[in-house]
Order: sequence, then structure tokens, then C-alpha cells
Amino acid sequence: MNPRSLLASAAINIGLAFVTLSLFSVLKKQPSNASVYYARPLSHRRQIPVHSPSSPLRRFLPSVAWVFRAFSVTEAEILDAHGLDALVIIRLFKFGIKLFTVCSLVGLVVLLPVNYGAQEVQNGSCFTMDSFTISNVKIGSNRLWVHFACLCFISFYGMFLLYKEYNEILIRRIQQTQKLKHRPDQFTVIVREIPLCIQHKARDCCVDHFFSRHYPNTYYSYQMVYKTEDLEESVSQAKSLSKKIEDTRESCMANKSKSRLPLLGLLHQETSNAALLEEKLQALSHKIHQLQCKDMLQKKELPVAFVTFKSRSGAAAAAHLQQHSHPLLWITELAPEPRDVSWRNLRVSYRVVPLYGLGVVIAASLLTVFFAIPVTAVQGIAKYEKLKIWFPPAMAVQFIPGLSSIVTGFLPSVVLKAFIYIVPFTMFAMAKIAGCIARSKEEIKACNMVFYFLVGNVFFWSVLSGSLLDLIGEFITQPKNIPSHLAGAVSAQADFFVTYILTDGLSGFSLELLQPGMLIWELLKSCVYGSQRERSPYLYSFPYFRIIPLVSLSVLIGIVYAVVAPLLLPFLIVYFCLGYVVFVNQIQDVYETTYETCGQYWPYIHHYILLAIILMQITMIGLFGLKLKPAASISTIPLIMFTLMFNEYCKMRFLPSFHHYSLLDAAESDELDEKCGLLELHCKNAMNAYCPPGLRLVNFMASESSSTPLLSS
Repeated sequence: MNPRSLLASAAINIGLAFVTLSLFSVLKKQPSNASVYYARPLSHRRQIPVHSPSSPLRRFLPSVAWVFRAFSVTEAEILDAHGLDALVIIRLFKFGIKLFTVCSLVGLVVLLPVNYGAQEVQNGSCFTMDSFTISNVKIGSNRLWVHFACLCFISFYGMFLLYKEYNEILIRRIQQTQKLKHRPDQFTVIVREIPLCIQHKARDCCVDHFFSRHYPNTYYSYQMVYKTEDLEESVSQAKSLSKKIEDTRESCMANKSKSRLPLLGLLHQETSNAALLEEKLQALSHKIHQLQCKDMLQKKELPVAFVTFKSRSGAAAAAHLQQHSHPLLWITELAPEPRDVSWRNLRVSYRVVPLYGLGVVIAASLLTVFFAIPVTAVQGIAKYEKLKIWFPPAMAVQFIPGLSSIVTGFLPSVVLKAFIYIVPFTMFAMAKIAGCIARSKEEIKACNMVFYFLVGNVFFWSVLSGSLLDLIGEFITQPKNIPSHLAGAVSAQADFFVTYILTDGLSGFSLELLQPGMLIWELLKSCVYGSQRERSPYLYSFPYFRIIPLVSLSVLIGIVYAVVAPLLLPFLIVYFCLGYVVFVNQIQDVYETTYETCGQYWPYIHHYILLAIILMQITMIGLFGLKLKPAASISTIPLIMFTLMFNEYCKMRFLPSFHHYSLLDAAESDELDEKCGLLELHCKNAMNAYCPPGLRLVNFMASESSSTPLLSS
């Protein structure tokens, strides 16, 4: 990629970002768009910023007030309002800013002059990207020891930041767990593979007998889980009927207030419709009561139950013990919080969950393999000079002035970004059928699959396919020179990743703010229902499965290329600064917190970043070898060993506290609650919190003359 292509990509992305952000700042001020840009405050009945009608022109002028507002939000405010999971996302962006600011200083001050002055640039290529990369250093040059020193510094600095972040998030996790000590999941254990009682032909009596006998001092109650698909469907239909009746009543009241004779016939018809709907609701009410009776439910029992204990310490002890000599009976673990439970996956037998997981892994692997085709096509576009040789019709592009720069600089990253946009949603859909009992575990599994997909395709295959296109001609004409050119081919992909970071950061984050899909949806709704209908905000949860892997990939690209091509690092600072501002805004105003894992995502982020550091070190071993500096290659091996030891230490030091609820913390919380007289209240709340969706109390208002619901189930 020549400098003109790189400048074209930068100019287009900066221009698109400027236009998109300006449009966002204007649209956010419009009251009609409040349901899109202030969905969360509206759903919580909170006041949103109102612009003074005395200066209506200001509503249509772009502003940066939202940027200053995002920077003014503190971590304590995010933690209190949105939980530790949301704060983990913000800390990831802060980590990127801290890491790449220092790396940029080292790269620009130390490595860039070393690379550029290492060798006389030939053939007038003084302004190519290769002039500023390690490929410009002569083979066997002692300047490579400067790269080794920078490799060690960046590795140790990255591990220092990782340790510091892990420790701080663990402290916040413990504090958050103590703050949320009223949560039902601290008192509850989920039990799977419950055996059938031969005498009563049921499982519920078996649960009560087992825990009453083995935990007589701490056992409190239990809640069986049932197959309630038909019951949930009936409740959903009843809710829909209730909504229709309510809408019909509102229409009748509006027509009555008009008091016009031509409307009397319409009023009579609407009254008849309401009566018919109420009759249907009454019939559905009777059906729901029948499905909820004990005899019907007993036939639909699943070998799963939520067991509540009188104390947190009792629940923690029961969750971490093997209950039976047969390891596939009476399997216990701490229950997820009620809103995090994946009820549909509780129907999957624990014994077949590994098969579901294996099927998901195979499907994800096949998707990764097939995705190599569009990635190779993207690299073909990026390597236009080589593509002209192997595909002569592509030469037609150069006849239009400036088009070749746009095609090779901007188009490849846009095409790649468009292809990978659907990948997180596809992986998340796969994770949902993997048998996870919690929605958070589904998202974590999706995060892992998406991250490794991106590493395999966007990073490895982009480098590999780009290098192959570069080396095909060399392999045919001068096969002896392949090793000497391989290092240059690897570092030559830096320009492609610069355009990728620009597209993902500037254009991608700008579109994240603008929410074009939601804007179009709201426009369609206003055209269908009209502007008089009240527009309720459409609230959706934060897409961890999409954001964490994409941002982690950018961290990986930056770390791997920190020593190879330091000119890429300043672009990453812009990427993480913009991402920080964007997602603080989105967390505050757009996304809802649908569950809270108290920072369970951070161990996986830590793993992704540590993998990037190891990958950087392995890459440098290969580059030092190709530059005929074996001493530097051998010296890097102890650095890899130290990094692996650091990883094992972090697993021992931090990871158990993220996977288990310590008995000490549980006992301390129990003592505090017992002194305040809240222990029994929290225990009762936990007992009622895990009622299956089809058995929960639901009220349907279907009679205007009565203040009581027609149906209570």
C-alpha cells in the first residue's frame, strides 16, 4: 500500500467520523429522538436534558457537549448506576490508553529513528511504510538489540499494567459483592441431575429429603424447575390480549370525548370487540390455572432445582462440595442471579451438555475456515500492485484518477469490517444452544469464540494471505531470497492494520453512537402508528459479546506491531480515546444492565491481552532469526518463559476469587445481616426469586369497571 492509499483511507475515515459525530450531536438534541438516544433514562423515568425553546437554532448546531459530559463521568458513578461489568468495559479502554501512550513514546522516540536511519532507502521509496518498520534494518545489524530492549520494556510494562488492573478489579469485585449482599444468588444453589424418587414417582420430595438430612442446620427451601413452554406461551397470549383490550378502551374513551354522531357506530363496534377480547382472556385464564395446578406440574418436572439456604456460608459450602459418590448425581453450583438464568437451557441434561458444546465448537471452526475466503479477497484488493499482475482486468481502476488509492486504502478495511459485523451475532446464537445455564456464560462463551475467530482470520490469515501474495513472484524467480523477504512481508501488513484501526475506530465508533438502525426503526414506527402514539424506548443490553473481542483484537494488533511498526501506535491512542468517550455515553444513555456478574469478564480480557504479549514475543523470535540475529532470538526465550510464569501466578492469585464465593466473605456478610435482623428477610426473598417464568404472579387488567384484575396467576 503506497502513502497515497494510506492518506486516502485516513482522510475518508476522518471525514466520515466528523460528519457522523456532527449529525449525532444534532439528532440527540431533538425531542423526537429521545427514545433512541436516551432510552435508559426514559425507561427509568429520569429527566433528560431539555434544550431551551428560547434558542431553537442551537438545537440544529453541532456541539461537543456530550464529549465533556462523558469525560466528567467518574468510575464510582458508573459502578453505582451500571455495575462492575460496565466498569470493566471502561477500564479496558483506559488500559489501552495507558499502554499505548507509553508504547507510542518508546516507539516514536526510540524505534522510529532506529528503523528509518538503519539503511539507505533505495528506489525512491523513502516515504513508504517499510522505511519506518523493522524490515528497514540491515540483516545482522546491532541496532536489533534496541528492538530487543524495547520488546522487554513493553512486555514488562504490559504485565505490570495487567497485574495492577487485575488486583484493582478484584478489590472492586469483593466490595461489589458485599454491597449486593441482598442478592438471592448468594443464598441459592442450583442442583442438577436429581434422581427420581421410586416411591412417589417425583423428584421434589427427593430434594427436600436429601438436603434436610445432610444440611439440617442450613437448608431452608427449594424450587423445582418445570417444562413450562405451553404455560409461558399462554401467559404471553394473555398479556397480548390484555394490551389489545387496553388499547380498545383508550380508543373508546377518545371517541366518547368527541361526542359526534357519525362515531357512534364505530364506538359500538369497538365496545363489542372489547367484550369479545375479554371473553377470550377469561378462557385463557382458566387454561392457565389448569396448567399451574400441582398435578399438571408434577408431570413436567425437570431434574433441576434451586435450593435456598439460611445463610450465605451454608450455600457456599454446599456449592463447592461433591454431594454424591457418583459425580453425575446431585451436581451443585452457586446459582446465577435470577435475571441471569437461562431457563430454556435448564431443560438440557447435564450429561449431554459436552456434546452440545462440541457441536458449537465444530460449527464455529467451520465458520472460521470458510471466512478465510473473503479475507483472502480483501488482501487481494489491498495488494493492488500484485493483483494487477495476476488479474489484469484490475488495471482498469488506475484509469480513474485517485480511485486506486481509495480502492487499496479504504475499501479493504470497509469490506472486512462489513463481513465481520455479523460474526458476533452468529457466534452468540451458537453460544445460546451450548447448554449454558446463565446468559452471562453464554456471552462469555460467545466472547471467546468471536475473539479466536478474529485472531485466526482478521490477524493471522490477513498476514498470511498478504505475505503469500507478496512472495509468489519471489518464490518463482528467486527462491533463495524467501527467508530474507519474509520479515518484510510480515511488517508490510502494518499499513493494512492502520487502515483497519482507522475504520473500526473512527467509522465504527461513530456509527455506534449514531444508531442508524434504531433511527430507521423509529421512523418506520412513526409512519405506521403516527406521531400521536406514545413511543416507548426500546432498551437492549450491552453487547459484551461484540465489543470485548473487537477491542481486544485492536489491543493484540497494537501489541504485536509495537516493536515491528511503531508508526501504528498513535492511531491506537485515538482509537481508545474515542472508544472511551463513545461507550461512556452509550452506557449512560442507551444500554441497560440486564445482569451483573461482578466483573467475571475481566479474567478473559486478561487472557486475551497476555496472549497478545506472548504472540509479540514469538513474532520477534522469528524476525530476529530472519534478520540473522540468533543471540536476540535466544534471549527472547526466557522472556516468554517469564510471561508464562506470570500467567500461572495470576491464575493462582486472582482467578479462584472470580470463580468462587469465599467462605470468609460469606460468613462476614451473614454476621452483619444477623446483627441488623436482615438475614431471614434476605433468605425469604431468595426463596421466592427463582420462580419459573410460567409460574410468576401476573396481573391482567381487563375490566374498566373493576379495579381488580380479571386474572392473577
